[in-house]
Amino acid sequence: MQEMTSSRQGELLTHPNGTKRPPGRPRNERSRRAIIRSTIKLLRKTTFADLSIEAIAADAHVGKATVYRWWSSKGALVVDAFVSSIEDELHFPDSGSVQRDMSLQMKEFVALLNSPAGRIVAALIAAGQYDPELMEEFRGRFLRRRRQEAYRTLQRGIDRGELPQRLNLDLVLDLLYGAIYMRFLIRHDELSESYVDDVCRTILQGASAGNGKLKRRASSVIKN
Repeated sequence: MQEMTSSRQGELLTHPNGTKRPPGRPRNERSRRAIIRSTIKLLRKTTFADLSIEAIAADAHVGKATVYRWWSSKGALVVDAFVSSIEDELHFPDSGSVQRDMSLQMKEFVALLNSPAGRIVAALIAAGQYDPELMEEFRGRFLRRRRQEAYRTLQRGIDRGELPQRLNLDLVLDLLYGAIYMRFLIRHDELSESYVDDVCRTILQGASAGNGKLKRRASSVIKN
C-alpha cells in the first residue's frame, strides 16, 4: 500500500515533459495559460536577465508558488512559453522541390525573427551562453523538433535525386541556418526573404552540383 501511494505521488510530481515539479496543490490549466501569456508579454519589454518569477506571477495574478508548480526554473518557463506561442508555426512543406521547401520554411523563420518574438529568441540565445541548462531546454524544446523535420525534408530531396546520397545533413543545415543566425544576431546586413533565396540557392545548388558530378562519373563508368 505504501509503495502504491509513493508511486502515485511520483506521478503527480512529474511534468508532462518529464521534468519534476515541487509538491503542492493540483495545478490549474487556466493559471498555466495566464503565466505563459504574461511571460511572453514581459519578455517583449525586458531582457531575460531582468525578468523575474515575481513579476510574471504578479502580471498573471497568481502566486509565485503557482509558477513553480508548473516549472522548475525561469529558463524552463521562458522556453516553454516561447515554444507554446509558436507551436503551430515553422513546419516544412512538401512541394516536390527541396530548395523550395527549405526556402519557404526559412522565410517563415526569418519572419518570426523579425517580429517581436525575435527578441525572445535573442534573449534565450544570449542567456544560454552562461546557462547550460537553459540552452539545453532551448535545443530540446525548440531546435531539435524542427531539426528532425529538416532532416526529413533533405532526405526527400535525396530520395528524388536532387541531392547526393552521401550528403552531410548536419553540415548543410548548419550552413543554411547559421547564415540566418549570423545576420539576426550580428545585424551587419538585412535579414530578408531575398537573402534566404540567395542562401538556399548557393548552398543547395552547390550540393546538387556535387550530385551531378557523381551521376556523370557513374554514367562514364557504365559506358566504359
